[in-house]
Amino acid sequence: MAIIHLSRAQFGEKERLFLDTGAIQVSLFRYDTGIEAVRIANARGFVIVLPYFGQMVWDVSFEGVRLTMGSIFQAPRPATQIVDTYGCYAYHAGMLRNGNPAPDDTHGHHGEAPCAAMDSAAIELGADGAVALTGTREYLRGFGAHYMARPSVTLRPDATLFDIAMQVENLGGFAMDLMYMCHINPVFVEDGHIIQPVAWTPENVAVRTAIPAHVPVTEGFKAQMAELGRDPGRMEILDPSLTYDPEQCFYLNNLKAGPDGVTHCMLRRPEGDAIAVSWRQDEFSHLVRWLMRNPDVQVAAFALPATCAPEGYNAARRAGTVRSIAPGGSAHFSVRSGYLDSAAAAAMQASIEALAQNV
Repeated sequence: MAIIHLSRAQFGEKERLFLDTGAIQVSLFRYDTGIEAVRIANARGFVIVLPYFGQMVWDVSFEGVRLTMGSIFQAPRPATQIVDTYGCYAYHAGMLRNGNPAPDDTHGHHGEAPCAAMDSAAIELGADGAVALTGTREYLRGFGAHYMARPSVTLRPDATLFDIAMQVENLGGFAMDLMYMCHINPVFVEDGHIIQPVAWTPENVAVRTAIPAHVPVTEGFKAQMAELGRDPGRMEILDPSLTYDPEQCFYLNNLKAGPDGVTHCMLRRPEGDAIAVSWRQDEFSHLVRWLMRNPDVQVAAFALPATCAPEGYNAARRAGTVRSIAPGGSAHFSVRSGYLDSAAAAAMQASIEALAQNV
């Protein structure tokens, strides 16, 4: 495996080709806002990753279909909190704290990882022709945690699915808390069909009843939340008559995995193609769904793999879902996401629905 180390000095205002393997091209540029970016492209499309800014996946497009959430952010903006630059396809949420902070929490929205300044970035060339953007970030604080985060984004030749991975190693002398979510934000697809490996019952798809401080509560919001609580199947098709303004969140339970241990969810577009998310439940014990659609935000985060519910640190601690990494220990997470053409989407839908019916 070849490794090409990057430096900030290599990124200019004009996008330029940095590497061409024949099957995959890597180009470097800097947004007008000053944020460095890497475009990894194959014959089917591209992903744009921010190597020094939390290794956020800013934008994704395959076969001419842009998968990224709609938002008021046309480019990433310098920020320390994700809410100040909320327009990306995916980001790493966590690591020591995660979720919407409750009044008794002291952490920011989704923790320290989303906008973290990375220490290093590199391009890795795999034997199978894959190209990965990798990075490192050493987190250390006096009288606090000390860990190494190693994220990566990998694209393969002629593929429309790509891998988002994170490895966290505890470098400290004490056990460290771990709360992590791979926050994937696809665009809200009007009349899109959510395909999931579990029946649409209130037990399997539970509406979040805890309302974060940033969500304005109206009578209409409470009525829709109650309606979806009684019949979560109302969201199986993303009917534009359900406004999802403000946001609605759901917790999915009893999800079925395939014979390979991988769980799949999919948002199928009316055109027949789809956006897919796949993960392992032995890495992610929870799945969250977040829907929001208004003039400023259009997102259908139909599958957010996580280690706990996003209600903040103290709620997770009380629920017993804050994980712990022993000194010298590590945890690894990997999610595959991206685009499926109509034939591949039909095959995955058949597989998912067979699992959902197999009680």
